[in-house]
Amino acid sequence: MLELQWKQDGLTGVIVRIRACFTLAGLLTLAACDDPQNAQSQTMVVPPPPVVTVVAIRRDEVPIFAEMPGRTSAFQTAEVRPQIGGLIQERMFTEGEEIKAGQQLYQIDPAPYQASLNSAEAALARAEAAVALAESNANRARNLTRTRVMSERDLDTAEATLRQANADVRSAEASVEAARINVAYTRVLSPIDGRTGRSSVTAGALVTANQTAALLTIIRLDPIYVDLTQPSARLLQQQRAIASGALRRDTADQAPARLLLEDGSEYPRPGELQFSEVIVDRGTGSITLRAIFPNPEGTLMPGMFVRARVEEGVTDRALLVPQQAVMRTPRGEASAFVVNAQGVVEARILTTERAIGTNWLVTDGIQQGERVIVEGVQRVRPGGTVKATETTMQALNERNDNANQAARPRVGG
Repeated sequence: MLELQWKQDGLTGVIVRIRACFTLAGLLTLAACDDPQNAQSQTMVVPPPPVVTVVAIRRDEVPIFAEMPGRTSAFQTAEVRPQIGGLIQERMFTEGEEIKAGQQLYQIDPAPYQASLNSAEAALARAEAAVALAESNANRARNLTRTRVMSERDLDTAEATLRQANADVRSAEASVEAARINVAYTRVLSPIDGRTGRSSVTAGALVTANQTAALLTIIRLDPIYVDLTQPSARLLQQQRAIASGALRRDTADQAPARLLLEDGSEYPRPGELQFSEVIVDRGTGSITLRAIFPNPEGTLMPGMFVRARVEEGVTDRALLVPQQAVMRTPRGEASAFVVNAQGVVEARILTTERAIGTNWLVTDGIQQGERVIVEGVQRVRPGGTVKATETTMQALNERNDNANQAARPRVGG
């Protein structure tokens, strides 16, 4: 009996202790529920506003360029043909060399033309002798007519003979001049400065006057033309911009131009626009503009495809927004985030006209002095508050250039 009583007392004590633990836990839970401020501090932490970098948009004076495709063409081209027929005795140049105007290229056999010149000179001497005789007869006839020894009719005949002899002299002089010209034509000369191409004949070839096939083509490459094409609609926009004052051009026609070559490199020498045609091509709806570029090294050759950047004018109303700040909406519209004076983010839809370097030329959607987010865009949302750190366009460009150079692979590293 005593042992059974002891067991019952021990079990009762254990039950009492368990109940006491549950009671304490419940009291602690109720105490926590009764303190809502402490519960919110443990479950909700307010994050600080994101830090972003902004650039204040300024209105700058910016040159506006238009990029156009084009092809190069020679400044001068001369197809050399013989002006007389004969046998080529000698070729007097090296194919591909630079030559000067007046330099001899070929020698045609002059013998038959020299003989014709000698014959013409003899005919001239005979005509001059006939003039002397006719003049003497005319003078004698005048004296005899005064003394009534010779009739007036005989005097008229003598004077007519004199006039005919003088005419024969002039005709003989013209024949001599023509013969001299033909002799000179046996020396085929270069009409222009330039570079020679392939010769189509060699010594011993027989050529004819004004033949269809050219003996040689000479091309002058310095300077060189670049024929560009521009849509007529773009030309109308440019004219309206100049008329409204949005675009200012200092020179009427000779706008400066730069060239981009086929390999993507920039041609080092600047050129200028010479003129634009006044006829629109019906097939392409474009007009042709001609620019001229110096080419002393002969880098540019006729027929090369190039792209030219021609200065249309200067605008002092340009609002430039960095390209890294501009995004695209699902509808394809350009947009950017702007931080207002209260530090709140606003979304803007922009109207972009063209890219200028690493910036967009914006015509609508943003105002001068507004701050656009250029770094930290992925951490913001419209209506949110941010902590803005302002930088300048120049500092941003320098930072981007340094980052690009650091990202390039090192040669040999």
